[in-house]
Amino acid sequence: MTTTTTTSLGKNTETQKKNRIQVSNTKKPLFFYVNLAKKYIQQYEEVELSALGMAITTVVTIAEILKNNGLAIEKKVVTSTVAMKDETRNKQVQKAKIEIVLGKTDKFDSLMTNNTASAAAAATDQPTAAGTQKDQKNQ
Repeated sequence: MTTTTTTSLGKNTETQKKNRIQVSNTKKPLFFYVNLAKKYIQQYEEVELSALGMAITTVVTIAEILKNNGLAIEKKVVTSTVAMKDETRNKQVQKAKIEIVLGKTDKFDSLMTNNTASAAAAATDQPTAAGTQKDQKNQ
């Protein structure tokens, strides 16, 4: 079940899904979106990635990372164009838009548990740089 909330944006009313991530290629790093998508898949069973223009490549990269790691399956891909007002030239321009819906794989939970456990183990097993220098001086 997808829960939606409605927010008013001036004259337009847009329904914003709770499991939708609107990706920008300038605001956040790539892995911020990858990790957020993992959380959304865990919470909602699926995530919708959406982007305009130059951010489309970022959305495709996020989707491919999740799919290649066995965390997500592709459910739907929609491409379109949207008319937007170009403030600098004061006219309408068409922008490319993509929406990719990814679903949770059967092995998602076990992969996430393994990733968390191995990350924790790696963090405790690695000697610090200071510890390594002390060890070298003592030899």
